Amino acid sequence: MLDGELLEASDGIEALDLLEEEYKRVDLILLDWNMPRLDGMEVLKRLKADRRFRSIPVMMVTTESERENIVRAIQHGAVHYLVKPFTIEELIKRIMESLGKGGYEHD
Repeated sequence: MLDGELLEASDGIEALDLLEEEYKRVDLILLDWNMPRLDGMEVLKRLKADRRFRSIPVMMVTTESERENIVRAIQHGAVHYLVKPFTIEELIKRIMESLGKGGYEHD
């Protein structure tokens, strides 16, 4: 199913700093819109503006459910947008799709 290491940041600045060090090992970024110091939309814009990071798929995982926010995130390069609350099955399915591995069927 899903293997690998999880890297975690508590805010947008920390996320970008962590990515500077670890981006070659990152396969997918789960990004919350509502983060301290630098919000998820600004982080997304910076990720997609940097040639080192732009090919890493970004999935927004957030409580922001307004249609215009979803559209903005997709326009700025998010490959998926998952609104909290969600089930583990929904999360796994979206992660697999974001990684280009198709859907995931839960037994």
